[in-house]
Amino acid sequence: MRATPLKCFTSLAVLGLMVTGCGQGLLGDGGGGQTAAAKDEPIVLGMLIPQSGSEAAIGPYMSNAAQLAIDEINAKGGVLGRKLELRTADDACDAQSAAAGANKLVTEGVDVSVGGYCSGATLPTLPIFGKAGIPMIIPAANSQELVDQKLKHVFLINGTGSQQAAAAEKWIAKQGSKSVALMHDNTSYSKDIALRTQALLEAPDGAEAAITEAVTPKESDYSANITNVLAKKPDFVYWTGYFQEGGLIARQLRQAGYKGSIMVGDGSVSPKLIEIAGDEAAEGLYATMTQTPDTLEGAEGWIEAYKKKYSSEPGPYSNQAYDAVRLAAEAITKAGATDGDKVIAALEAIDGFSMFSGPLKFTPEHTLANGGFQILVVKDDKFALQDALQ
Repeated sequence: MRATPLKCFTSLAVLGLMVTGCGQGLLGDGGGGQTAAAKDEPIVLGMLIPQSGSEAAIGPYMSNAAQLAIDEINAKGGVLGRKLELRTADDACDAQSAAAGANKLVTEGVDVSVGGYCSGATLPTLPIFGKAGIPMIIPAANSQELVDQKLKHVFLINGTGSQQAAAAEKWIAKQGSKSVALMHDNTSYSKDIALRTQALLEAPDGAEAAITEAVTPKESDYSANITNVLAKKPDFVYWTGYFQEGGLIARQLRQAGYKGSIMVGDGSVSPKLIEIAGDEAAEGLYATMTQTPDTLEGAEGWIEAYKKKYSSEPGPYSNQAYDAVRLAAEAITKAGATDGDKVIAALEAIDGFSMFSGPLKFTPEHTLANGGFQILVVKDDKFALQDALQ
């Protein structure tokens, strides 16, 4: 897999000191022109995550990892002489709930937003945080629509939809597939990946995009959609939505007699997908995904620190949420203050900050230069690394 600078991460995590990145200072020593009163108050990070609804299983992975980072930073004295504090709000992966949650966090005076899982729920929060002058470090949501807004306060530390589509097309080509069915749920995130993958497949040397099928989320029976898909006789099916529907679609495809390859997007990478699909239908299922804790080389120390604190395994997007907090702390330190414009300028100037995904330097679009997508496969009831796509 892609090399990542985790040697210093692992040793520091074992000691409970994982608050710097390979020699880069993270903690401030006060100053920044703050008043005495301000220095007594915490620096507040806000995190919108799904705490209810069909994607609620992801929320604790992200908030737990964020709190782990905060506790480690605070144990070393905080940032600019102040403690960090995490405030969460439930977006339920729903646009209306997310807007309400964002307004709640703004009212509570958060300094930086470090949340965002579902792209469709994250999109309406961009102008809310922007109007309040709050920088956003988005650890998971990755629809290209987020990038296309071209907002100065928005930074993505997960690979984008276009990068995921490119990884999907590359794997489909490596499998020698000739006829591909794309399935999405009409949300910003899911439809974006499906249509971008379709465009790549329709290039002169690509496989044939036999059908692009939209489903209605939160249903229990997708037999009509599956009938439409199977009528095109695809040898590869790529579902780009979330795990609740993805598990059902995988199970119902197999029940309908489909023998070809099934792949899901990163929104479906969850133990819940395997549980919903059932062991037999899930076995051998592929996924496009950025790094997960159990596919990160050298992350054993960090995983143990997480397990010791929460008595459970870290899951999808826990490492990205952890890094979002660390990056926010680094930017505030470099800015010397929590002023939004100064923090944004500090984020834009980041060059080589060590994260699980590798040394960070943002593109002019505030995205990762390399999305880091790889191919996972379900093996023995777990997602395992299949191909790093190097």
